[in-house]
Amino acid sequence: MADQFVPDRGASVLFPPAADRDATDGVPEPDCFSDLNLDQVVAAVTKGRGEYGLTDFFYAPVADVETVVYRQDVFRDLEPKAARSAIAAFAAGMRSVRGLLGQQLHYRYQRETWLFEAAEGYARCVADLRAALAALDLRSEGLRRFSGFMAGHVETDDFRSLGAEAARIREGLRDVAFSLHIRPGRVTVGPPDPAPDYTAEIEAAFERFRRGVARDYLATFTTEPDLNYIGILDRIARLYPDTFGALDAFCERHADFVDPTIAAFDREVQFYLGYLEFADRLRADGLALCYPELSDGREEVRDTFDVALAWRRVAQGVPVVPNDVHLDGPERVIVVTGPNQGGKTTFARAFGQIHYLASLGCPVAGSSAMLPLADRVLTHFGREERLADQRSRLEEELLRMRALLDQATPRSVLVLNEVFSSTTLVDAVFLSTEVIRRIEGLDLVCLWVTFVDELASVGEATVSMVGNVLPDDPTVRTFKITRRPAEGRAYAAAIAAKYGVSYERLKERLTA
Repeated sequence: MADQFVPDRGASVLFPPAADRDATDGVPEPDCFSDLNLDQVVAAVTKGRGEYGLTDFFYAPVADVETVVYRQDVFRDLEPKAARSAIAAFAAGMRSVRGLLGQQLHYRYQRETWLFEAAEGYARCVADLRAALAALDLRSEGLRRFSGFMAGHVETDDFRSLGAEAARIREGLRDVAFSLHIRPGRVTVGPPDPAPDYTAEIEAAFERFRRGVARDYLATFTTEPDLNYIGILDRIARLYPDTFGALDAFCERHADFVDPTIAAFDREVQFYLGYLEFADRLRADGLALCYPELSDGREEVRDTFDVALAWRRVAQGVPVVPNDVHLDGPERVIVVTGPNQGGKTTFARAFGQIHYLASLGCPVAGSSAMLPLADRVLTHFGREERLADQRSRLEEELLRMRALLDQATPRSVLVLNEVFSSTTLVDAVFLSTEVIRRIEGLDLVCLWVTFVDELASVGEATVSMVGNVLPDDPTVRTFKITRRPAEGRAYAAAIAAKYGVSYERLKERLTA
């Protein structure tokens, strides 16, 4: 299937041909990361992969549907273990190549030998990857383009000469033999000593006296790769001028043997492998992840959850409670109310996470999902007050809210958590209502966790969702968030009745 594509040297598994690949360079961590615990997710995904600089890819969501679908298709191709195993073997080979090339060596023939070893290993792992990709049933444009590039690359004169020359030099090096005569202050390098090797005969003669494992008298040599130079390699090279001359020429011709497209693939594919390993652990615990269908505005997700919390709980063996969310018609603002510690903030984080991860092309938490593609995810979560800050908490919240709304577009997603909790209820209702009017004017999607029940009925754009408790015991949270009218006062009344401090009970006790 790969031969349908013209091999191009810019083949990328992260970006379609027309995409701007430089958009990820030097992008800072988005402001929403700490609020949504996405920093914890990225840390888990990239653990053990620091050499690839993958955070750049996770910090730069894409703005077009084509790139998101392009990445989703690559993810699907890499779901099977056979595909991932082949690429993992290639990655291990490339890691070894980088290790050989990264050594700081001082002596000519040692540098050349290590470069030769790296080139030989590179040629082998590239050829193996080409064969592995050809054997896979690839459906994604990204992997098919790269497979097409590989098919053409391994047939180029440069790559063929790399492998053929490496094989000839390896044969020549196998024939290198020499003798060392070591005397005080003098080391002589010469042709192989014609004297017979009596090692096998001596071992056979003394075999009858062997008793158990002998004490090891072998010396321990330094693990540093650099040689203690005494000129031996140079003198060996004089004994075999043709072999070492060929090595010189090889290293000069192939000093930069790593193809940039292959090097880019080696890095980019780790974005997929790291996230799929992360997803595997969540799925093994019975949690669902899916590829969201991108819509023009419809929002519907089943069984979603906070992936950062789930990652921690998988390790602890604690179950995760999934929730559903959807918006119909003119609905844009989800107002979440309910008891404290009832899962509202966790639900808000899950909502922000699915939109952000969807904009990277990643699988999201849920058994199914239909989402609009967000151009950015904006968040406003409570922050600790700082003594050095001369502004009041309310002023700081208002300034942050203004900055968010100035950035927002109709394609943005806004996640607010307990905004304006530092002021009176009357002021909180007034300020929050004004913000909702602004959100309605922008026509953007928002989820707002609040203690202000009145916001749930501001207008037709608002939807009420409530954190549930057990009907028989309002102190026990179920962590399910469902669509229904806000009932904060009813909840408070149930708590008061349970503990004997309701209005009627207090009145009775005071009268008595």
